[in-house]
Amino acid sequence: MRIALAQVVAGSDPLENLSLIARETARAAADGAELVVFPEAVMCRFAGPDLAEVAEPINGAWAEEVRRIARETGVTIVVGMFTPAATPGRVRNTLLAAGAVDAAYDKIHLYDAFGYRESDAVEPGAQPVVFELNGVRIGLATCYDVRFPALFRALADDGAQLVLVAASWGSGPGKREHWELLTRTRALDTTTVVVAVGQADPLSTGRDDGVGAPTGIGYSGVITADGTDIVRLGDAPETRVVDIAAALSAVPDVRAKIPVLANARRF
Repeated sequence: MRIALAQVVAGSDPLENLSLIARETARAAADGAELVVFPEAVMCRFAGPDLAEVAEPINGAWAEEVRRIARETGVTIVVGMFTPAATPGRVRNTLLAAGAVDAAYDKIHLYDAFGYRESDAVEPGAQPVVFELNGVRIGLATCYDVRFPALFRALADDGAQLVLVAASWGSGPGKREHWELLTRTRALDTTTVVVAVGQADPLSTGRDDGVGAPTGIGYSGVITADGTDIVRLGDAPETRVVDIAAALSAVPDVRAKIPVLANARRF
């Protein structure tokens, strides 16, 4: 499986961000990608307008355009968007998977940390999501979810060999170290391959959001089931295609050597 890490900087205009998705997906497809993973909040950055003003249903015009891009390029796209919640004026932080599959995951763990309150505008999801693409079981997680091992254990228990983590990681002292440590740890403690794709650092493009919202630090990566980085990007925008076939084929051997899933006690 060839997978593209689309480490982008999203703007505040959902239509302009669709153009960004189309451009980077075409670039990845030309390099042989089967799956393109974009970050969280690519529909609209957190530092933009009120999220309820831009949220659309999972079958709305914005999502349908993502599906069209996926069909046109022949790849599957995973991208962060916002969908209306049951409560008026609130949204769900949703990952859309479009192309050879059609699935959606609503972020379960909301980022009420480091002085930011995602739950002021976002309602949490409740259901882990795993889908199958080209014979690979793939789980989905979003940003702050990576701090909660139980979700990744649930995905692995549902057969996930690969977990995609889409993020718009908040900046600050130690935050890069947290991101890299947590993505490696979630791979190791569930013996799954983790592909973690965050928004690039806006400062790397000369844009200073200056609002305290989690807009990204970059350092997307691919981590093997034994917790080893095989790819780690920098802080600037970049779309990198990586062949993860060897990492996926090694999962059964890693699970035989480190049988944490088989040995785990359920309390």
